[in-house]
Amino acid sequence: MALVYLVLGSNLGDRAASIQAALAELPLYGLKVLRTARLYETEPWGVTDQPRFLNSACITKTTLPPLRTLQAAKAIERALGRTPTWRWGPRAIDIDLLLYDSVILDSAQLTLPHPGLLDRVYVLVPLAEIAPNVPHPITHRTMLEHLQAMGPLSDVAPYPPGLASSDDSPLP
Repeated sequence: MALVYLVLGSNLGDRAASIQAALAELPLYGLKVLRTARLYETEPWGVTDQPRFLNSACITKTTLPPLRTLQAAKAIERALGRTPTWRWGPRAIDIDLLLYDSVILDSAQLTLPHPGLLDRVYVLVPLAEIAPNVPHPITHRTMLEHLQAMGPLSDVAPYPPGLASSDDSPLP
């Protein structure tokens, strides 16, 4: 069984409900959820003129190979009403495959680790919460080390506001 790390996001409709629905669907597609990060509200990335996102991350276990895992994530997105827009546009649900064990893969369909993993605060904050000591397969630095290297963070906050204590937040 492989450990798979996913990030989930939504900025349309009931964002929290969309993420919860996606998490509930994962086991139906062969991905057993082991751990889930809290929700974080984040500013949009790429195309900034759109509503804020809620993001979370989860650790799953699966027997699916990497490409089938990606196909399962995309099937869940479609089942939950994601419709194509433009690159980095608004979406009811988004599920990205960040890591699949220590696999390094670069194909037309899938790149592992996810190419935006180390550049996007909305990915690293929830991932470092649930997998701080997991090493990046290429850099060999942990998720927490990568998050700390980003320096002071803005545009990300626990959701709903006020729920995180300073003792349990991965934010540097």
